[in-house]
Amino acid sequence: MPIAVDIDVMLAKRKMSVGELAERVGITPANLAVLKNGRAKAVRFSTLAALCEVLECQPGDLLRWEADGADARTVL
Repeated sequence: MPIAVDIDVMLAKRKMSVGELAERVGITPANLAVLKNGRAKAVRFSTLAALCEVLECQPGDLLRWEADGADARTVL
């Protein structure tokens, strides 16, 4: 999937555990693990906003786009 999730990076920067983040955001650790490991098909804006509030970051600090395969700017 071309969307990469960097929650681990922010957790390390904030010295916070997955369990603590899940509790403070109000989601289960299992659901946070699905998101954190890039297996989620979607994320609610309310959940993303809560993650950003707790981690004191911007959505772009948690999610980024990665091209699949070749450079996305390459024109055939």
